[in-house]
Amino acid sequence: MADKFRLNEYKVLLYRLFLGYLFYFIARVLFFAFNTNLFAVDDFSGLLKLCYYGMAFDTTALLYINSLFLILSVLPLTINTKPDYQKGLAILYFVTNLLAYATNFIDIIYYRFSQVRSTKATLDVLSDETNKKALFEHFSGTYWYIIFIFIICCFAWVWLYKRVKIKPQPVKDAKVYFLSSVVSFLVITALTIGGIRGDFAHSTRPINMVDAYKHVTVPNQGDIILNTPFAILRTLSANNFKIQHFSDTAYINANIKPIKQYNSNPAVRPNVVVIILESMAREYWGSMNRDAHIPNFKSYTPFLDSLSNSSLIFNNAYANGRQSIHAMSSVLAGIPSFQTAFTSSPYAKQKIQSLVSICDTLGYQTAFFHGAANGSMGFQGFGNILGYKNYYGRTEYNNDADFDGIWGIWDEPFFQFMGKTIGTQKQPFLATLFSLSSHDPFQIPQKYKARFTGGPLPIDKCVQYSDNALRQFFNYAKTQPWYNNTIFVITADHTSQTYYPEYSKSINRFAVPILFFSPNEAYGLKGVRTDLAQQMDIYPSLVDLIGYHKPFRSWGRSLISNLPTETPRVINSTGNIYQFMQGDYIYLFDGKNITGIFASTDKGLEKNLMNGAINPEMNKGMADCKALIQDYADRIVNKKLNQ
Repeated sequence: MADKFRLNEYKVLLYRLFLGYLFYFIARVLFFAFNTNLFAVDDFSGLLKLCYYGMAFDTTALLYINSLFLILSVLPLTINTKPDYQKGLAILYFVTNLLAYATNFIDIIYYRFSQVRSTKATLDVLSDETNKKALFEHFSGTYWYIIFIFIICCFAWVWLYKRVKIKPQPVKDAKVYFLSSVVSFLVITALTIGGIRGDFAHSTRPINMVDAYKHVTVPNQGDIILNTPFAILRTLSANNFKIQHFSDTAYINANIKPIKQYNSNPAVRPNVVVIILESMAREYWGSMNRDAHIPNFKSYTPFLDSLSNSSLIFNNAYANGRQSIHAMSSVLAGIPSFQTAFTSSPYAKQKIQSLVSICDTLGYQTAFFHGAANGSMGFQGFGNILGYKNYYGRTEYNNDADFDGIWGIWDEPFFQFMGKTIGTQKQPFLATLFSLSSHDPFQIPQKYKARFTGGPLPIDKCVQYSDNALRQFFNYAKTQPWYNNTIFVITADHTSQTYYPEYSKSINRFAVPILFFSPNEAYGLKGVRTDLAQQMDIYPSLVDLIGYHKPFRSWGRSLISNLPTETPRVINSTGNIYQFMQGDYIYLFDGKNITGIFASTDKGLEKNLMNGAINPEMNKGMADCKALIQDYADRIVNKKLNQ
């Protein structure tokens, strides 16, 4: 009976995959053993814990590498068990696996120089070397023992593979054999896809490098969790952090001003609460559209509109990225993401000066709140890199009665949880909240379905719900002793569904709100500003407000001081094209050439002005765009984000 259903074949297939896990474990232990001084791992149990977390990344790498092998092993054919077919599978298995496996051994040595798992960027650097032969001879001669250990592992892997063989089996019942094979093929394919993604949970993206850091408090330990084949595979898309040479340092310092310094002196250092609202685009806010002249406009944010009357709001503000994780780095560290998310790049794990690190130097307690499963969206991993002292997710909330069934804890109860939690922390504190209920599939709690009926877009009712959740949060906050000396910042991570044609225009696909509020009138956070603002202006603005006087790195500007020497500008990317706004114009840049210049009012990018006369402002705008991108790449690649 087993012959009909190919059970013996599947058992052998599992054994062959198990060998991959075994030898990746060996490589991880060797990686740690040869670089022990670089990791703060206290004992063997700590190492085993990291190895356990590494299994998810091993699964992705092994399934990627063995995808063709898996398909050929389970195809509904009648020749699968024949010796020649199995010999061909063995050749495929070892060619692909051992080549990938070798990269782990390269990193056993290379890691001590790079301090990061090798990635596509490492291959790019190697491709630029002109003395590859000499380098190979040097490293293979100096570190011959690593090659020797690798060869031993390879022989052991081959030997163990051969210990369990598939014996030729005749097909006795072709119909049953074929049908069971098809079912098994589909099941194994589905499991493989899930394994490559990291799990079957509802998520916006597959498991990525930054996810390794959610399990650690010391960022370097994330490199033990990772494996090198995974790091390379996840960064195979083009490296978008290449050093450029558009400008010189003097021009960059004079016009981009990447180093900022402010001199405000608050009487008492304020608490800071940064609220990043999932998909809460500027289109949905009435207060952000009072002067937009949009026919039949309807607001879905009555509370935020009322709060705006006592706040400093920016109705000409834009996101620096397209995804939630892009917003985290833009808002908190002033690091935008363009073609590739910075947080998913090999450069994310470096010392990063940010709102978190600066608050830490001033004695702030810091905490990040996100109601989804811990580690979702890469927030916990990047939060650890930034240095948050505490992370509060669905695990810490510890009550799945408030779980929405897909993403995490409903906004209203989770916002209340945050309010009560920060009340237990020593002041001053920095708390960051990332909401989640205003997200596809756009559901709200049953008890609110009659109250929040929304509008023409599915997201509208979710916006109403989250707006009310904020109302309830502020109602609670007002009763707390920390409230009167707290600065609140509210923005959105990115835009979402659009209804009004104005917000379907190319530039306005990045249109988000920015609001600063404090019940303490001493901070002067009132008014409506129409000058250009962007997410990465929030970081320097808060650094200014809390009274940090030392120089710090920022491509944004303080919206509070609004200095004449700091030019209002916005930069983001569609994924392939940079969009740069400054002064009277919008510039499109493909990474090499300016491909379009448009009037600042032409948000739909309908009339390209490049065919006409290029005036001095246009020339400066083009130069500033290139200079900013050059400095961005330089500081990221050369690890200068901490200055």
